[in-house]
Amino acid sequence: MNELKIFSNTEFGEVRTIIEEDSVLFCGSDIAKALGYTNPRKAIGDHCKGVTNRYTLTPGGRQEMNFISEGDIYRLVAKSQLPGADKFERWIFDEVLPTIRKTGGYVNNDDLFVDTYLPFADDSTKQMFRAVLHNTRQLNQKIEQDKPKVLFADAVSTSHNSILVGELAKLLKQNGVEIGQNRLFDWLRSNGYLIKSGSSYNMPTQRSMALGLFEVKERAINSPDGTVRVTKTVKVTGKGQQYFINKFMRS
Repeated sequence: MNELKIFSNTEFGEVRTIIEEDSVLFCGSDIAKALGYTNPRKAIGDHCKGVTNRYTLTPGGRQEMNFISEGDIYRLVAKSQLPGADKFERWIFDEVLPTIRKTGGYVNNDDLFVDTYLPFADDSTKQMFRAVLHNTRQLNQKIEQDKPKVLFADAVSTSHNSILVGELAKLLKQNGVEIGQNRLFDWLRSNGYLIKSGSSYNMPTQRSMALGLFEVKERAINSPDGTVRVTKTVKVTGKGQQYFINKFMRS
């Protein structure tokens, strides 16, 4: 049995939807009526290619309804003579669908949402859900605000070039994290990513190497006296860059 979600618009009325296998399906007759078709059944039969019948729970009980996909909405819009068809299309695709995919429901008006989905709940339950909706909206706003940072961090993950710790500090500073090379080294030691003392000072810990955050570049230097000295340089891998950037930006 599919859970029915009803979305309301003062201009176009109500549109009933269900979610099935991560896809949103729309009540065909609701879409056709909103688009001005005088015979919704005929319009659906003439223009829609993926009509499916599903049983849903409605206020009146168990009911069989026909549902159409997003593609069929485009087909009905294209054939509609309604002057506001393009406006209806924008409402569905710019508001309803993105919000369904973010929150699982059309949360444009808290009171409308609560009254539609919780008509028989008591006042305290309704108030709790209003608070949940408010927090969800704030979380989505935070996600939108942080999107450039997340995109930057994801882009770093595609990098095959390792960089010095000082260069990582510069990247972090360019993206709003107030930290320099010395402070970053100190933070990496304090948090168990680099060794704190001894002959391996500032070398990656076993944990860091297992995570693939660093690599150690070795270089042999020939001295005038014929001896060979080996230097080791710690570099942050592409995976490590993404790891630390995400960690600092989300803190």
